[in-house]
Amino acid sequence: MYVDSATVMHVIPGGNSVTGVTSLGDDVFVVRCAYSQQKIEVYDAKTFAFQRHITVPGLGVWCYGLVACSYNRCLYASDYDNASVHRVELSDNNAVMEWSVARGPRGLSVNSECNVIVVSRYECKLQIFTTHGTLLQDVQLQADIEGPWHAVELPTSNRFLVSHGHGDSLHRICLVGVDGAVDRSYGQQKGSELSQLNAPRDVAVDRDGRVLVADHNNDRLLVMDRSLSSAREMSVSLDAGLDCPDCLWFDRSCRLY
Repeated sequence: MYVDSATVMHVIPGGNSVTGVTSLGDDVFVVRCAYSQQKIEVYDAKTFAFQRHITVPGLGVWCYGLVACSYNRCLYASDYDNASVHRVELSDNNAVMEWSVARGPRGLSVNSECNVIVVSRYECKLQIFTTHGTLLQDVQLQADIEGPWHAVELPTSNRFLVSHGHGDSLHRICLVGVDGAVDRSYGQQKGSELSQLNAPRDVAVDRDGRVLVADHNNDRLLVMDRSLSSAREMSVSLDAGLDCPDCLWFDRSCRLY
């Protein structure tokens, strides 16, 4: 569990930018942009040694979201090009199914009821689907939430943390209700001060309710309190530092990827 700093234990070999990471059991799953070649990489969670590829037929060039569900034993991958989500069974045959979502899907998450949460860039929506693609909830986000990237549902609260920021619009982490309205937020105009964000991407929440944000264009991770009233930069022991972090994942042992 993080407080102020993180010690880097393993680093995945270089290549195209990593835009999705998740884990389940002894496996870490990684997707890269651009030109994913319809493949998800699988690494050993203990050694980070490469294990195999999972082929996802029809997965577009740009995949900005990847999340695992332990209950349904599957992966979900967002398909920005084709406005869809691909569900991959974690079984011997890795069977795949696909369903349509709002245009420009980005980050994905799974809530406590094992449903899939998707946000769309172009329609500025938050959608919740069952594991087989039945739409349960369709939330139009408040008008000033431009360029949403990722959303996670806070357990038992019926509220969501949403990251967003595009061009000269607001760049924030917002606490949003089921009506899409912002209850409170962190950040305003983009910038590099501690009170500002610049293209925030993935969001993760630890067991104590603290919020971790990949502040992409500021090359840093921020830790916010649960009220979104204050933040501090997380120190990461990486020689070259962070370079445009996109995606975050906490496993069940609170190891951070």
